[in-house]
Amino acid sequence: MDISKKIKIALIFLIAMSIVDSYGQSNNFKVTLDAGHGAHDFGAVYSGRIEKNIALAIVLKVGKILEAYPKIDVIYTRKTDVFIDLVERANIANRADSHVFVSVHCNANKNLAADGTETYVMGMNKIASNLEAAKKENAVITLEKDYKQKYEGFDPNSPETMIGMTLMQEEYLENSISLATKVEEAFAVLGKRLRQGGVKQAPFMVLHKAYMPRVLIETGFVSNTVEGEQLNSEQGQNDIAKAIANAIISYKNEYFGDGGVETYGEKPSEILKDNPVKGAETPVKTPEAPVKSQETNKTIEKKDTLGLIFKIQLSASKKKLALEPKNFKGLKNVSSVYEDNIYKYTYGETADYEAAKNQLQEVRSKGYDSAFMIAFKNGKKISIQEAIK
Repeated sequence: MDISKKIKIALIFLIAMSIVDSYGQSNNFKVTLDAGHGAHDFGAVYSGRIEKNIALAIVLKVGKILEAYPKIDVIYTRKTDVFIDLVERANIANRADSHVFVSVHCNANKNLAADGTETYVMGMNKIASNLEAAKKENAVITLEKDYKQKYEGFDPNSPETMIGMTLMQEEYLENSISLATKVEEAFAVLGKRLRQGGVKQAPFMVLHKAYMPRVLIETGFVSNTVEGEQLNSEQGQNDIAKAIANAIISYKNEYFGDGGVETYGEKPSEILKDNPVKGAETPVKTPEAPVKSQETNKTIEKKDTLGLIFKIQLSASKKKLALEPKNFKGLKNVSSVYEDNIYKYTYGETADYEAAKNQLQEVRSKGYDSAFMIAFKNGKKISIQEAIK
């Protein structure tokens, strides 16, 4: 066989292997991990405890855990000490068609005794403390070149200005809350103190343009000497990273099962292509959410739902509560299950997906903002994605 034929065969083999590899990876669950701040943007700094370094160390540890898990691909907004624009962080996730976006930060407060974790989703909650948290993180855009033109119409000193913009937080809010809740539950198992209010909503610019379920995690206070030293330690970072990774894996397994991922509607990269970001006010096209497909809902109505049950998870706590309406804001038909050293409280029970969505709205109207839907088939917990198919 002459050399030219050998070269052709080798090229064909390489192309074939590339196609097979590309196909094999196409349905993996994709996670974009974002380490807050970087380079000249130090974030919060207290007694040598530097937010940008701690956030990066935790993200790299989370990524290492996830990369060892089957059918999960990890994308990083940064793996070194570099500065990335806020909108570019979201676009990295969009271009990768990520299924979730997780931004990791550290908190700080003038009250040096303040401690605990917080997990935020994108939303327009006007609670002063939430807006203040967003204001602090959004101030990073002033370090970006030409930020006034890039984010025209948005004032980082007034997060409320984002309220009038075209946002997509409602499209992904339910799934974002589910992921955020799992993060907080994982922290609770770890023994971390969760700040009052649980999962919170605030207008964070880094979450604004990510077209997928997304959360921002404040892993603790570097301003608190004890907690700050834990965050700055190898063991403390390992513990936090393991909790975050476990939450992401739990979310994947609940919504997509243990196998590959089926995507409904437009991919984030397609949305991004249709709506290039020129500023914070750029109108965006609302995609079809994976768990809200009208076609999928119709299928559910036609299918035999025997053995399929939807419930609403209200909360999770280490404290055991009597299943009485007075303990659950007047709600009746509340049940509980003890898993992973935590009591999980659920409301309602229906085989009708639309009825379950109405129950979800009902409990949220009573103040359970972080409530989310779960599903069971013949007594076994299954992913929402599997249930609605």
